Amino acid sequence: MSSGAILEFRDITYRIAGRAILSGINLDVHGGETVVLLGRSGSGKTTLLKTANGLVQPSSGELRFEGRATRDWDLVRLRRRMGYAIQDSGLFPHFTVEANVGLLPRLEGWQPAAIRERVELMMNKVNLPYADYAARYPRQLSGGQKQRVGIARALAADPPLLLMDEPFGALDPVTRFELQRQFLNLSRDLNKTALFVTHDIREALMLATRIVLLKDGAIETIATPDEFLKAEGAEARAFLGTL
Repeated sequence: MSSGAILEFRDITYRIAGRAILSGINLDVHGGETVVLLGRSGSGKTTLLKTANGLVQPSSGELRFEGRATRDWDLVRLRRRMGYAIQDSGLFPHFTVEANVGLLPRLEGWQPAAIRERVELMMNKVNLPYADYAARYPRQLSGGQKQRVGIARALAADPPLLLMDEPFGALDPVTRFELQRQFLNLSRDLNKTALFVTHDIREALMLATRIVLLKDGAIETIATPDEFLKAEGAEARAFLGTL
């Protein structure tokens, strides 16, 4: 873990119609970490994730990315510095797999040869051989294959931060485990930093360098997986009781 924080949340609060969805969030995400946001439905974990790339604008507090307040970033530039993967993969159905994976490098003005090389590398990294899958369309893929394409697309422009919003939540248990293991290997191999949302304690314990447990929009616990297994808080014990 590097000494500097890539992403910093400082007293982040978000209110809708007077109701606090997030309350006083303070958190640093360091280089090489996978910080897992764990919590029940409605705990604020996806809302917190979306504050990172400006999809949600906090009511108060400050967010800093790469040492710079996000309010000072151009939103397009900010979002292109963050890979984003979601539960249903979010692929463009009329684009081939190659076009989906290479979308951001094309928007960033990469040369065609560099795009092709990067797309092929990322597809191979997620076990979708370029020769077999590049010309396919999302409708021709299984759910697990779509998620692999989504992860390859999130990595394609080599962003310093990945935002992962329950990317494996809709998959069957076997495919989910395979992709969890693949993500773990990828993040280590590529030395990527990730903010990862889940409500699955097993997934959190498997993938996280640190687990951030949210309850009612506030942080209850921040702990490594080993520390979390010994946590005494009521919400942490409720999650551990499902193991």
